[in-house]
Amino acid sequence: MRTTPKVLELKTRTDVVVRRPRADDGTGVNTLIERCKPLDENSVYCNLLQCSHFADTSAVAEVDGEIMGFTSGYIVPGRQERLFIWQVAVDSGARGKSLGKSMILDILRRPICRDVRELHTTITPDNKASQAVFGSVAKALETEAATNVLFDEEDHFDGQQSSEVLWRIGPFDRRAVVGSAIEAA
Repeated sequence: MRTTPKVLELKTRTDVVVRRPRADDGTGVNTLIERCKPLDENSVYCNLLQCSHFADTSAVAEVDGEIMGFTSGYIVPGRQERLFIWQVAVDSGARGKSLGKSMILDILRRPICRDVRELHTTITPDNKASQAVFGSVAKALETEAATNVLFDEEDHFDGQQSSEVLWRIGPFDRRAVVGSAIEAA
């Protein structure tokens, strides 16, 4: 039986613990994403895989032991310099506190990302919140974001979904990743 989590308010950034996800976070991540409309919902199984197989390039943010944020990503196969962020979910009670940005920067600081010089993601044209998050990440990394349509509404989605615009952030210097950690503290 699935329960609705208690409503938590993020008061300060020190209330948050950002860490690698574990397989046992899968159902909690799934419940968070269900609360974060209009994010695409994945199966619990998919979230379990993200929390286990892709744990090194994903992050969970907790407040009082409750999952309030999740970011999933992966190193692009054959392109060790690119980290693709698949999804960023932040509970409504934690929005506006730079939690999405904090999770992304936490992932970039990990040893697995030592060769990463570009951050990629896709965002629909109407998703202003995600555009703001990734614009803020680009600023923290002291670089620019370039955009172009990756998956077209008509060509790829048969008119059933908005186009997915690729955001390419970088290249950035690894020193900017370390510097962003100092600023966030």
